[in-house]
Amino acid sequence: MCGYCATQSLRYSSEGVEILAKIYLLGTGTPTPTPARFGSSHVVEVGGEFIMFDCGPAATHKLVQSGLWPTQIDYLFFSHHHFDHDVDYPCFLLCRWDQSIGKENQLQVYGPTLTELITERILGEDIGAFAHDWKARVNHPGSQAVFVNRGGTLPRKPPSVDVHDIGPGYVHSGRDWQITSATADHAQPWLDCLAYRLDTPDGTMVFTGDTTPCDTVLELAKDADVMLCMCWGDSDVMDAIGEGEGSMCGTRGAAEMAQQAGVKKLVLVHTGPSLCEHGAMEKGIGDIKKIYDGELVFGEEHMVMDMLRR
Repeated sequence: MCGYCATQSLRYSSEGVEILAKIYLLGTGTPTPTPARFGSSHVVEVGGEFIMFDCGPAATHKLVQSGLWPTQIDYLFFSHHHFDHDVDYPCFLLCRWDQSIGKENQLQVYGPTLTELITERILGEDIGAFAHDWKARVNHPGSQAVFVNRGGTLPRKPPSVDVHDIGPGYVHSGRDWQITSATADHAQPWLDCLAYRLDTPDGTMVFTGDTTPCDTVLELAKDADVMLCMCWGDSDVMDAIGEGEGSMCGTRGAAEMAQQAGVKKLVLVHTGPSLCEHGAMEKGIGDIKKIYDGELVFGEEHMVMDMLRR
């Protein structure tokens, strides 16, 4: 990890300051796997509730590596259904259910069109690709014994998910938070894509998902305390090789959206392999700082940040 990233990954602390929420960066990469990052997934802890955004490659394992547990996650919000944002969804659903004792909250899942269908195709009793798995665990005596020894009471219930296809607008409220969404301009008309805003009494986080700079995400991010923004690569290079910001944010797009929206802290995620190489990384950081005058964090997997009550 570079010195800049190591500095940014330090947990904030201050005498008399109450920590409002924690942000766990689980997946900060792209569809291209590298030893350091792969796919997209993040978790926010607010008032004891845990909210996941996207569930890309190995998200369940990265969750545990970050000190969390699948049964702690009660809410999952999908930005869109490219595989680097949802391929670990079957693993997460099955692991969360398998590790439960039947007393946990029901998982609530929200996302654009296809979210309900994909969930049914994973767990559905008749068409679910993994129905054979949960049926065996519900009925086999050995699996029943493991469930009882873990603290469960027979009969063991099949997995149940409260899942919703959603569009832009108000989505859901928890004890101390509210989620709204806006259209993110990325893979339409083939996939519906969303960005999310998490509002709490003392702080706001925006997760852009995959997007090009657009008015809908810009409005959603207005005056946010933290914005986790896609940053595919160096905008100059993207333009030169035909990957310009027609469907993705690069360094220039991320910086301009954060600056125009008045975002206090910009966290770069969904960063491509070329931008993560030394030289390119430092140039990208420098280019962003020429446009954006707030706090900048180059996101790394397993990084944890605190949102503070000021």
